[in-house]
Amino acid sequence: MLTLQYIPYSDIEALPSSKRISKLLNVVKQNKIVLLEGRLRKTEEADLIKKTMEEIDAKFTGVELSVIYPENKDTLALFQRIKKNIINMLLGDRLGMTIIGPAAVIKEIKRDPNKIELLTNEISKKKKGK
Repeated sequence: MLTLQYIPYSDIEALPSSKRISKLLNVVKQNKIVLLEGRLRKTEEADLIKKTMEEIDAKFTGVELSVIYPENKDTLALFQRIKKNIINMLLGDRLGMTIIGPAAVIKEIKRDPNKIELLTNEISKKKKGK
């Protein structure tokens, strides 16, 4: 069974970076795909990958991560760009969506600026029971 867990940005907003990463990684280690409102900072993404590499073993083979941030600066009028910049300053990293999932479950993530296609592997009952 495929399980998606939505995490609103407000759940991680007040946490320091290390706690954010730990919280997200703990959910992913339960073979759940995290749908995070907003996005992590670039340093947090790098730290998440680093921590993941340290914890790889026979049961946990890593993570797949992708961020969707629909914005096409070429087609936005000046007023719209200013408005988006003000909203971003006020709300922080809440715009967009981040998907983080276990590499054993996610086969591939295809993305373009406006959508994400998530292809998953089938988890056999034998693997799940071990």
